[in-house]
Amino acid sequence: MRIIGGAWRSRILRFPDLPGLRPTPDRVRETLFNWLGQRLDGQRCLDLFAGSGALGFEAASRGAAEVVMVERDPRALAALERNAQTLGATQVRILRADALGYLEGDCGRFDLILLDPPFASDLLAPALARAATRLNPGGRIYAEFGTRPDLAAWHILREGRAGLSHFCLLEPL
Repeated sequence: MRIIGGAWRSRILRFPDLPGLRPTPDRVRETLFNWLGQRLDGQRCLDLFAGSGALGFEAASRGAAEVVMVERDPRALAALERNAQTLGATQVRILRADALGYLEGDCGRFDLILLDPPFASDLLAPALARAATRLNPGGRIYAEFGTRPDLAAWHILREGRAGLSHFCLLEPL
């Protein structure tokens, strides 16, 4: 996987081949960061189902002041830590935790929350509900999914599709 923009543009990151691990493709990341305005200077971001770290490292590369990556798989976690060290990503915090449990704790508030749970799971709906309580005013949520969840409680700012992935940028109503 390569970072497509910002300070670490074109840097290659390596991650293990794990079941269900699907890094967000370059084209989708490019679309997302076009929607966000390319730069995230000073923002606090959460990459909740970090996996390969594609979204979180891209946010850090584009100026986010802090990126918290939450992952529970030890092999993915080790790769995230190696990649953060390779990049010198001091603004990235990597935590081994259950995603939904993390949102229940004292994690603070975020300007951008990135939600890309395994498509085969039923985690997106509860993650969206809990993440809504962790947004700063004006904060947004990026969600990526295989099957569209009920988004009636959300204002859909933008949405798109690439292959089997559907994705959207949301803010609470």
